[in-house]
Amino acid sequence: MALVHAADEDTTAAVQQVIQQSNDEQVQAIATRDSSVMADTSTADHFQDLVKINQDLLDNGVSSISLVRLEWGAVAVNGSTATATTYETWRTIFSDGTPTQQSRDRNDYTLVLDNGTWKISGDAHPDQVSPSPLPAAGTPPQTQPFPFPDDQNTSHNWSGYAATGGTFTQVTGTWTVPQFNADNPGGIDAAWVGIGGVRSRDLIQAGTQQMVSGQGRTQYEAWIEMLPRASRPVPLQVHGGDSVTVDISERASDEWLIHFTNNTTGQTFDTTQQYASSHTSAEWVEEAPSGGRGGGVLPLDNFGTVQFSAGSTTKNGQSMSIAGAAAKAITMISSGNQALAVPSDLGSDGASFTVSRTDAPVNRAGRGGFRGFPFPIVPLPGGD
Repeated sequence: MALVHAADEDTTAAVQQVIQQSNDEQVQAIATRDSSVMADTSTADHFQDLVKINQDLLDNGVSSISLVRLEWGAVAVNGSTATATTYETWRTIFSDGTPTQQSRDRNDYTLVLDNGTWKISGDAHPDQVSPSPLPAAGTPPQTQPFPFPDDQNTSHNWSGYAATGGTFTQVTGTWTVPQFNADNPGGIDAAWVGIGGVRSRDLIQAGTQQMVSGQGRTQYEAWIEMLPRASRPVPLQVHGGDSVTVDISERASDEWLIHFTNNTTGQTFDTTQQYASSHTSAEWVEEAPSGGRGGGVLPLDNFGTVQFSAGSTTKNGQSMSIAGAAAKAITMISSGNQALAVPSDLGSDGASFTVSRTDAPVNRAGRGGFRGFPFPIVPLPGGD
């Protein structure tokens, strides 16, 4: 068997050049909506993958991409094949005004020598929880929140409290964003407050999401969503351990003000959204997001215990605490009916509780990956 060895300077330069060229070509492909410019740096099979990735990006409203920074790892060769590791920071801009996204990710490239020219045959992202794309823009989510029976109070993806039996026009809550160590196993969770969704297909919600790769990489994001429209991130920076308050209130008929406050940093964000709500419930939830295109509940990370406080809602025109609204506790269970996340009793103030992760095995996603909840996850530029 041939020995895999570090590439010499000339080979390293040739491999790096084709990767850099491919990235430059993808920027051009998105700008011109023409992927043919990428054919000269990729094998035929990988080029077809890139065509699909680029189309998915465009279908999800991406207007342009740019490579902010390219850092090089090891380059190695084995005869007519080579591998190269990069750490790429990409900026993604959306045509609908969704806040610009920027992320830094590891890319593990494989290359083959074709008539004396190196071509990319594959590109893996080992630090991603799931790199699969969303459905095309405008496609309703494939899964909805799971309603819970009155006599059971369980859900396959929610844990926390939900109030029904009235007309709800406002909800607020404060929680501490979970903080993960580098050795935490991979998974995802989200904390949020919302109106609707318990026994209806409408839901306006806002919160934070935490994602850990299992290899030391974490991602925190604040987001809003109004079903059936896709969720989107908002420009509020959040970090593990931050205290975040979210308030959703209807200021006029179908006009909602969503207000975020990072109590730790002092940063705030406001947005006004038009949305027709059934007003049938209010929620304070810790969630395991679900997979789309037939996927199930995604792996739930070990978030430990999340503390919720200052929970209130406006029900039938009256402001009241979680307890005053007669909200019911929801336990998150697995497909095998094992408890995954359990809410505590309400505190003496009627407005605070905790949700604690149990030792039960995490749910596993079906085929299809993220459905874009709570924020859109689109294919990373340069990846497959």
